[in-house]
Amino acid sequence: MSEALPQPDREDAPAPDWKRSPERSNLFMLRLMCWISLRLGRRAARGLLYGVAGYFLLFSPRARRASRAYLRRVLPVPSGARVGWGGPFRHFMSFASVVHDRIYLINGQFDLFDIAPHQQQLIIDVLARGRGAFLLGAHLGSFEVMRALGRQQPGLRVVMVMYEENARKINALLAAVNPAAQRDIVALGHVDSMMAVHELCEQGAVVGILGDRSLGHDAMVSLPFLGAPASLPVGPFRMAAILRRPVLFMAGLYRGGNRYDLHFETVADFSTVAAGGRDAAVHAAMTRYGQLLEQYCRAAPYNWFNFFDFWKPAPDPAGSGASARQHD
Repeated sequence: MSEALPQPDREDAPAPDWKRSPERSNLFMLRLMCWISLRLGRRAARGLLYGVAGYFLLFSPRARRASRAYLRRVLPVPSGARVGWGGPFRHFMSFASVVHDRIYLINGQFDLFDIAPHQQQLIIDVLARGRGAFLLGAHLGSFEVMRALGRQQPGLRVVMVMYEENARKINALLAAVNPAAQRDIVALGHVDSMMAVHELCEQGAVVGILGDRSLGHDAMVSLPFLGAPASLPVGPFRMAAILRRPVLFMAGLYRGGNRYDLHFETVADFSTVAAGGRDAAVHAAMTRYGQLLEQYCRAAPYNWFNFFDFWKPAPDPAGSGASARQHD
């Protein structure tokens, strides 16, 4: 089972590279996979994942090339050496495993998993303050393992902030997996989006955002990542700075079998930053985020699920040749 990838943009701004990837799943197949998984059980259904990984390896050359390019950066591969078939297959197998496990996590079947939290006190302290926070993740491991933490922290409420197209896809996924599953989602791009996020923070909610992809309309900053500059969107950091909230990094790393490590790290605390120092604080937070991405990619290299050229410069939304993808 694969993650649904969006169709190309039809707006004036050029689509980023990941959005030009072809669709490789649909709701019918997702429902079929859910039906099989929930009736056969996780152990038996996992046998199907080898076929999924093999399919990607054989019939998705673009994803295969992207996997090899990334693995050459993150693994200790000798200069000029070629990454063989085994690396991408393991990469795709990790991806299929994490997506498959979402079925059980969304259904609240946490007892199937061995989830080890690290630096959990950071999220506990945020909840104790009662003013909310931003929880910044990436397409690295599983964000769904946060659901398991909710059992230990009854006051934990995670609200996902995403673009409207992605919000529709997530709602479709939840309806296919478990119609009773609930997730608070705030769609960006509306006049009242910022106000909605502000109100949720005031209620003590944790606002989750995946901060490693742009939809082609965001200002970008180019930062070092695994040996070369990569473009990251400014928007999530700017929102946290405007709303003056702390920002935590989160990564739910898949460790094979039924094991996950759930990591938290401090990125920034914008609650004490004056408006005049906001730009510098945002840049420092983005630098810290990029460093954490690299750290956890090296710690669990097959957990990085961006199957496109991540280091390719993002398109200039203004189309003017003047780039926002530079250091502030």
